[in-house]
Amino acid sequence: MVPFESSDVKKIGLGLTLFGVLFIVIGVLCLFDKGFIAIGNILFLSGVTLTIGVKPTIQFFTKPRNYKGSVSFGVGFFFVIIGWPIFGMLVETYGFIALFSGFWPTIAVSVSRIPIVGWIFSQPVVISFFERGRPKRVPV
Repeated sequence: MVPFESSDVKKIGLGLTLFGVLFIVIGVLCLFDKGFIAIGNILFLSGVTLTIGVKPTIQFFTKPRNYKGSVSFGVGFFFVIIGWPIFGMLVETYGFIALFSGFWPTIAVSVSRIPIVGWIFSQPVVISFFERGRPKRVPV
């Protein structure tokens, strides 16, 4: 038996991440169904873990600058589980933005290369929105 190659595990991780996002969207469209949202959260976290690895995932969520986002995401997930999905999703959204705010410029560049959607992301208003989150470089 041949073990999974690294690229195969990453493909599975990306698939799980996308299914997690899909389940969260379905949960919100079904008037904040806590089952769909909880399954989406589990799939999203397991997908991220498979995509980047267990150790980097733990390091990412436990960095001191990511504490607010990690705690918010966890507390929001807890609220979804106990039956308060609207409040839980609000708290999770804050945590998601706090955790992944450093990736917005990279995502914007990637999305700007998509044919139709790229035109929207190349507009000055959208570019300035994503530039706000980027740290300023200090000349040496």
